Amino acid sequence: MTATTTPSGAGFAGLLRAEWTKLRSVRRWALTMLAAIALTVLISLLSAASSSFQTMGGSAPPIGPDGVQVQDTFRFVHQPMTGNGEVTARVLEQSGVEGVIAGWAKAGIMIKDGARPGARYAAMLLTPGHGVRWQTNFVVDRAGSAGGTAPVWLRLTRTGDTLTGYESTDGTNWRQVGSAELSGLPETAEVGIFVASPNFVRVERQFSGTSVSATPTWSTARFDNVGVRPAGAPSAAQWRDEEIGVIGLGGPDAAGGPAAPEGPGAPDTPDLPDAARVSGVPDSTGASTVTGTGDVAPRAPDEDLTRMSLSGVLIGLMPIVALGALFVTAEYRRGMIRTTFAASPRRGRVLAAKSLVLGAATFVAGLVACVTAFLASQPGQRASGYKPPYFPSQSLLDWPVSRAVVGTALVLALVAVFSLAVGTILRRSAAAITAVIVLIVLPQMVAGALPLTAAQWLMRLTPAAGLSIQQTAPRYEHVAGICLPESGCFVDGPWVGVGVLCGYVAVAVAVAYWLLRRRDA
Repeated sequence: MTATTTPSGAGFAGLLRAEWTKLRSVRRWALTMLAAIALTVLISLLSAASSSFQTMGGSAPPIGPDGVQVQDTFRFVHQPMTGNGEVTARVLEQSGVEGVIAGWAKAGIMIKDGARPGARYAAMLLTPGHGVRWQTNFVVDRAGSAGGTAPVWLRLTRTGDTLTGYESTDGTNWRQVGSAELSGLPETAEVGIFVASPNFVRVERQFSGTSVSATPTWSTARFDNVGVRPAGAPSAAQWRDEEIGVIGLGGPDAAGGPAAPEGPGAPDTPDLPDAARVSGVPDSTGASTVTGTGDVAPRAPDEDLTRMSLSGVLIGLMPIVALGALFVTAEYRRGMIRTTFAASPRRGRVLAAKSLVLGAATFVAGLVACVTAFLASQPGQRASGYKPPYFPSQSLLDWPVSRAVVGTALVLALVAVFSLAVGTILRRSAAAITAVIVLIVLPQMVAGALPLTAAQWLMRLTPAAGLSIQQTAPRYEHVAGICLPESGCFVDGPWVGVGVLCGYVAVAVAVAYWLLRRRDA
């Protein structure tokens, strides 16, 4: 090992140059950095080549107005409304069919740009578990203030391209919940009442693995005071009762509409309950009973392709951990740390210089590894079936992708500094490397064997939380989902996990600094 000293009292810049000279002059350390890059790229390529996605035939999932895949499956009792107007209804009751009703089951009123799946819309609705909601174009969700149970009055108005939603507990005093502008909305839009009931998802976890199953559900809602203005009280013949996007119903719907599309974009459904075969068209008093299934919401992608393309980082960070620890423990083992502290008695400055040099070098190497892994994995992912329309094309210029790539390089730099601090504390290479790898890698390995809540907290409270920066798949609070840590899912946002890792680094560096000032070299 080449020793480089700095004259006593030299500036911090000189100390940085000395530590950089140490890092680049030891051949095995340079090889370790190259190994980290190679392992990250290689494992990412193998992951892209070994995974596959196959469609089951049929049409692709509908694409919503914001370009995301959506679920647009529900029972819609509607009629055309030309020009400005409003639709009003009172939801009297919600109940489940053949089971407990889903918390996000929806019953309400809607103005929609036609009856095709994926069309623009605005809706005021009631849910059993989340109260009154204003939702529009699948991705926008806002809570109302009315109680979470029926009965509740709902109203939607249209003025040009502006749609506004209101709620009321008595049908007289109304409160605005939300408003949206749907540019280019046609002069004639479809308005009416609707019911949806999302799948019931069951998770069973055992030491041998995790099983996730989804079972379709049905819910029924009773409405009264259903009215459309300025159309007035329409006759039953003017209403159209359709199952939007539902498959497996055996041809045209009860109102003579087209058969629902087939394919992976719509969920499989059980036999239609007898209650759902009764037309939901409002009678002369505006009363109606509607039973439906499905959901009106964004559709989560099956895989996070950016995270998949960076999957090699978990293996690539192991050489980084070793390098971080050895950058200081090698000097303790050879006794050279005494020379370093003799040349620069202010030990905190030495620790700071080592941290900055190691962190910067690791960040650059990590950025090269992550950019290469992402770009190299794209052809393999497309060859494995991960391509449009099911999986939109990705680019480094997309903010979620660039955040994941640059953020992962930052995580590698933080892990290197954390390893350096642990090495300073323990003064033993093997002990420091083992401790850091256990804290970062072991949680990923044991999470699948723990109860789901315990596994999620394990990933949230350990340095492994920093890898949450790799997540790019959008999440929506109004869509129930299952977050499995062993699949790379983190409950908190990407920057929250990085904050947890930064906390570990800060504590480790503080302890290392405190011990450096109080221990002999």
